[in-house]
Amino acid sequence: MSISDLYGDLRPRAFAIAYQMLGSVGEAEDVVQEAFLRLHQIQQGGEVIASPRAYIATLVTRLAIDQLRSARMRRERYVGEWLPEPLATDPSPGEHAETSDSLSLAVLVLLESLSPRQRAAFLLREVFQYPYPEVADIVGTDVDSTRHLVARARKHLQQRRPRYHASRQQRQQLAGRFFAAVEHGDLRALEELLAQDVAMHGDGGGKVPALGRPINGRRRVARVLAAMAPMLARAGGVRFRLTEVNGQPGALVYDVRDLLVGVMGLDIADGEIQTIHSIVNPDKLQHFDRVGDLGALVRASRQPGNG
Repeated sequence: MSISDLYGDLRPRAFAIAYQMLGSVGEAEDVVQEAFLRLHQIQQGGEVIASPRAYIATLVTRLAIDQLRSARMRRERYVGEWLPEPLATDPSPGEHAETSDSLSLAVLVLLESLSPRQRAAFLLREVFQYPYPEVADIVGTDVDSTRHLVARARKHLQQRRPRYHASRQQRQQLAGRFFAAVEHGDLRALEELLAQDVAMHGDGGGKVPALGRPINGRRRVARVLAAMAPMLARAGGVRFRLTEVNGQPGALVYDVRDLLVGVMGLDIADGEIQTIHSIVNPDKLQHFDRVGDLGALVRASRQPGNG
């Protein structure tokens, strides 16, 4: 099989592994490209790879482990709260359907609390269903050590990992009501949709206005969201395009010039919105669409005559 055929066949799984390891679309793409480049160079040298699928999975995982170690040092210097780079997912069965729950922004945030090797072992075994001997070979440990890595990771995550009991249709309907309420600044409707202990997280990377720290509690979150509509209306307003973000309901946020200024993802359980993630760092939006300037929008809303 040619390298282009192999790339088409193996890339979806390779990217899924890299992205869930790193929480970054750009870094995941770099890891995948590097893995296939090495495979191509080996084949060009005349060496026969018995299982390109196993080779790529191994190489992507090991490259991602190395990348994650250096990425964490950079994230310690990040301005404000660091959130994973959002990923648009197709609601129809596709390359991410098998892992839609594990792709959620809430789960990716939890995975940040694991060591790189723990994270790799957990994802390969629990999400991608690799057998323990294969996981052990990929992460460079024996089978018993791998079982311990996975067990510790599972125990660490199981109490905090969200559970999505509602159907996709129910979640989408609730998300539609939520974004309509945000657009109209409807405080009462927002309070009805939010869980009592809802948490709202924001990531602007120090480049555009964003939440400096998470906001917790129904009333506080509803008030912040309700205040967004009149403020942004003074600058021409925004529109929400509902889509799936990391396998869960969400929306792309566009300004009056049809430029992307944010991505919002929702975690919904028991008929209520449990967590809201708002990513407005322009560097994390480039792979979606043309990016606008949220900072300019906020400044315009504060200009005399717009109040």
